[in-house]
Amino acid sequence: MAETELKPPKDRAVPKELLESLLIRLAAPFAEVGILTRMCVSALRGMVRPPFRFANYVSAVEFIGLGSVFLVSLTGLFTGAVLGLQLVDNFRQVGLENQTSAVVGFALSRELGPVFTALMVSSRAGSAMAAQLGSMRVSHQIDALKTMAVHPIQYLVSPRVAAGFMVVPLLTAVFNVVAMVGAWFVSVKMLGLDSGVFLGRLQQMLDGEDITQGLVKAAIFGFAVCLIACRQGYYASGGAEGVGKATNQAVVHSAIAILALDYVITAIIIGQGLF
Repeated sequence: MAETELKPPKDRAVPKELLESLLIRLAAPFAEVGILTRMCVSALRGMVRPPFRFANYVSAVEFIGLGSVFLVSLTGLFTGAVLGLQLVDNFRQVGLENQTSAVVGFALSRELGPVFTALMVSSRAGSAMAAQLGSMRVSHQIDALKTMAVHPIQYLVSPRVAAGFMVVPLLTAVFNVVAMVGAWFVSVKMLGLDSGVFLGRLQQMLDGEDITQGLVKAAIFGFAVCLIACRQGYYASGGAEGVGKATNQAVVHSAIAILALDYVITAIIIGQGLF
């Protein structure tokens, strides 16, 4: 009778594979931060060294800025309108309806304006940038740039990141203005608040620090959104499926980054809640 070989049960390999998978998932966020940091440094270097391709910067500003004005304005209009509707209805119960404009102004300038604007930009421009760079990657156009002695990040990423940093604060200002118009229309024309009181309280309570805080956030959000979108597209792989995956990840990661950065920046400005 032949001796049977003793083989280790296959189930023993399962915990090892699970452990490796768990470690990879835990390390993935740190690897992502490292990739973004390296691309950020390379993009910043590309902005300050020749050749300076100003046409690329103008094209990026036009695409991100002008192309997003309608979407941002429409979002701002309905955001301000619903804020006015909710606040007037609730403030009247306690006799504070005259404070509606001040609360709307604070909310828009400090939080809602930069956050909503950045989310709209990431949904429209960020996804498009990720898809464009991803298509260039899988079709080897980025590799072709290298063979022509053109630095791909300087040529493709630097203009988009710089445009996001400059344009998103301007779009945030547009969002805030349109949102206040929507809040004024609902509060004054539909719900009967006095227009002079509405505008007077807004001017009295809202100051430059509130507006500056929102614009600083918007600039950082714009930089982060464009950097994340370019990173996802630049390193896309796997053909059309990989481009679609990169586009989806660009939008998701941008939304997470916006909300996380919003908390961190607010905590730094206020001086509380960071640690």
